[in-house]
Amino acid sequence: MENHHFVTIADLSKEKIMYLLEMAHEFENHPDRELLKGKVVATLFFEPSTRTQLSFQTAANRLGARVIGFSDAKTSSTTKGETLKDTILMVSNYADVIAMRHHIEGAAQYASEIAPIPIINAGDGAHMHPSQCLLDLYSIQKTQGTLENLNIYLVGDLKYGRTVHSLITAMRHFNPTFHFIAPKELAMPNEYKLYCKKHGIKYVEHTAFNEKIIADADILYMTRVQKERFSDLMEYERVKNTYRLTNETLKNAKPNLKVMHPLPRVNEIAYEVDENPHAYYIQQAKNGLYAREAIFSYCLGITLDDVKNDKTIITSKF
Repeated sequence: MENHHFVTIADLSKEKIMYLLEMAHEFENHPDRELLKGKVVATLFFEPSTRTQLSFQTAANRLGARVIGFSDAKTSSTTKGETLKDTILMVSNYADVIAMRHHIEGAAQYASEIAPIPIINAGDGAHMHPSQCLLDLYSIQKTQGTLENLNIYLVGDLKYGRTVHSLITAMRHFNPTFHFIAPKELAMPNEYKLYCKKHGIKYVEHTAFNEKIIADADILYMTRVQKERFSDLMEYERVKNTYRLTNETLKNAKPNLKVMHPLPRVNEIAYEVDENPHAYYIQQAKNGLYAREAIFSYCLGITLDDVKNDKTIITSKF
């Protein structure tokens, strides 16, 4: 069995992405198994998280693994001055795989270069969020029946939004047309626009957000303005309420449109939208369980054939 790191979606071929999505589908059919029985999973969250942390832990538990780790770096030896290198090396003594979130961009890549066990990037600063990206791809495929030739509208914090950065790199295989909707202070960074040009990805930039702008969208991907990324709180106050999605905004939407959001939301999606048939962000979060079961399996050398032929399926009402 060959182990793998899962640090960035940019390293994965189209075939590998589709392979992982098929594996996630198998786990949706039967999430409770014992494929990781006897394994220990470490979740190291140096930065706050709810969905990502809990879904990684749930994925590990539903596959029969045991979970160790921390959800607050203040409870770890980093408060005593321990370096990231030493933390990773120490935890590698106790676990078979590490899922880590860190506020420093590139932290997961660095960890993968020094760790003797697989590293899963659960988010590194404003850089990448590959596990969120995989569940986003799975959600898009489920709702649209394809990943090919879609109009994907990314709204809000495109400067610091690591989820949208990962999605751009993954969708390079599927001929999308992106629409970037953001205030100038939070516009998509030039490096990702250059990435689009390099890979032949079509994109259009907007500052306005209304029912006419989004009328041709297949996927409307909302993001919150992330207060924790701003060094200037006055700038945050200026842009935090720039865009807000309501039922009125969706009145001209295509029938197949689905609204996605990596969550948590603040006020960028009105609660009235929750009952709208276009809303998909709660189901999207649920899909994170199946995607992360696939990621754990991939990292620990379990193949799609292993999953399909698995005899450890546990009957569950989940």
